[in-house]
Amino acid sequence: MAIIEIKVPDIGDFDEVTVIELMVKPGDTIKAEQSLITVESDKASMEIPSSSAGVVKEVKVKLGDKVKQGSVVLMLEAAGAAAASPAAAPAPAPAPIAEQKAASPQSASAVVAINTIASSYTGTVDMDCDVLVLGGGPGGYSAAFRAADLGLKVVIVERYATLGGVCLNVGCIPSKALLHVAAVMDEVSHLGDLGVDFGAPVVNIDKLRGHKEKVIGKLTGGLAAMAKMRKVTTVRGYGHFISANHVEVEETTGTSQDKTGGKKVIAFKKAIIAAGSQAVRLPFMPDDPRVVDSTGALALKEVPKRMLILGGGIIGLEMGTVYSTLGARLDVVEMMDGLMQGADRDLVKIWQKMNAKRFDNIMLKTKTVGAKATPAGIEVTFAAAEEGGTAPAPQVYDLVLQAVGRTPNGKKIAAEKAGVAVTDRGFINVDIQMRTNVPHIFAIGDIVGQPMLAHKAVHEAHVAAEVIAGELQGNKELAAAAFNARVIPSVAYTDPEVAWVGLTEDQAKAQGIKVKKGLFPWTASGRAIANGRDEGVTKLLFDDSPEAHGHGKILGGGMVGTHAGDMIGEVALAIEMGADAVDIGKTIHPHPTLGESIGMAAEIAHGSCTDVPPARK
Repeated sequence: MAIIEIKVPDIGDFDEVTVIELMVKPGDTIKAEQSLITVESDKASMEIPSSSAGVVKEVKVKLGDKVKQGSVVLMLEAAGAAAASPAAAPAPAPAPIAEQKAASPQSASAVVAINTIASSYTGTVDMDCDVLVLGGGPGGYSAAFRAADLGLKVVIVERYATLGGVCLNVGCIPSKALLHVAAVMDEVSHLGDLGVDFGAPVVNIDKLRGHKEKVIGKLTGGLAAMAKMRKVTTVRGYGHFISANHVEVEETTGTSQDKTGGKKVIAFKKAIIAAGSQAVRLPFMPDDPRVVDSTGALALKEVPKRMLILGGGIIGLEMGTVYSTLGARLDVVEMMDGLMQGADRDLVKIWQKMNAKRFDNIMLKTKTVGAKATPAGIEVTFAAAEEGGTAPAPQVYDLVLQAVGRTPNGKKIAAEKAGVAVTDRGFINVDIQMRTNVPHIFAIGDIVGQPMLAHKAVHEAHVAAEVIAGELQGNKELAAAAFNARVIPSVAYTDPEVAWVGLTEDQAKAQGIKVKKGLFPWTASGRAIANGRDEGVTKLLFDDSPEAHGHGKILGGGMVGTHAGDMIGEVALAIEMGADAVDIGKTIHPHPTLGESIGMAAEIAHGSCTDVPPARK
């Protein structure tokens, strides 16, 4: 028996992730593809599998450690043929997004957990179609609608009563409806300093909940109407593959997803898997109505006095903003050394300063290790995330929000019966045309990996639908469609908002990329001052390598401030178009607007801005 190293495979765009769970110990006998540890990034958690079978001799990582591709997880006494093989070779470096769609735990080097031999089906068929779309979220309905617009017969399978998925029904949209109300309440509270006093707000929680439901209803009703206009057939239920060309649907009814007992079999020429993801639930958290995920938090049943947010990422902080404005006091616990990990620290620092009043405790480098339900509330126990650290004493909360990431639904659709390969973590590998290992089956959205964002899924959906239409109709132009986005923007819809796209300053430093920074403070923005919200900044990063000769293209940008999310699209477009500081700075922006801060940030990088003090010589 040989002793080999088991290493972290290619985990995509993540430079470092934090170990949040150890799943094996020395002396354990493990199988190939068995999960060894769980790691956490800003918006998702993932399990790292073993590349070999054998007996664990030594675990090389501990809770709270940061690991990356090539980090040694454990020493293994390999069994059988594995003993003769060399130590696990490092996975190849991830390709640019235009060349490799698998930029996350679902990468080609990730272990495939499911046998990929397709089943056969010879039974009766209830309906047939050109394209079957499994899942009705932003990616799913966009794929279905685009395919229908291109002349294809489309069936979409969705277990809930309405289309829209998590994003529209229990995610992006309802959270923004509540965040808008919170932002107005906060804005009004500051107007007293300007001579306008509206008095203390009186919140009718039932009416507020009704407003949120009305927003959802307007959008879901619109989707249902558009599906009808496009002659897209919606079959309600749980869909799972029974062969490479058949899906069986267990029909559902009601406002939830109650099974009726009925089943339908749908035959298809092509399929698009858009089955999404679900919130991660920590195994030690009690099954109690006072412990919720983002869906439970959006139900807005009541406002707690004291609330704990597990995870310092975007989802938790957005919901914390809502509950705080409604009267809750917040604690947040985060294993890493800062909140909102994806964004640059200087942007987060401004956000944190503005939001300090919301929090009683921000517990960084701290992990949650236990919880129990008591009559007084949920008692949560903490521990230091790194050796030598300290942790607070157990605390009792009225509401605990689990916001530690999302996990894909790849293992819930019987993909193996279609021959579709699924990684140990539940992701599905795809190429730049969103094609799985089975040529006529495609996958899009959360299930293909990071970032798990609706706007990414929609663009992937259009690509998959166009490729399918092109292949079925003999249209070479459509068949050549590909997902080749250079960048994908991220936004935290907190108050103030934080938005970023492309390369961050932290990433540039880590990668040794020389950049020229243009940072425009909103204290010099007439519109921001007039709004009484001049805490923000706009930052642009340009290539400053010798090869750029002082005219480097924009590589990234970030903002913190009101309406940052509405403005980041211009920066994304600039990156896609290969603009430099002159291109952006000489584009005339309307005055006075917050958007002109983008042009002025470019002027600062160029050295031509007259709205800030001259640069020191």
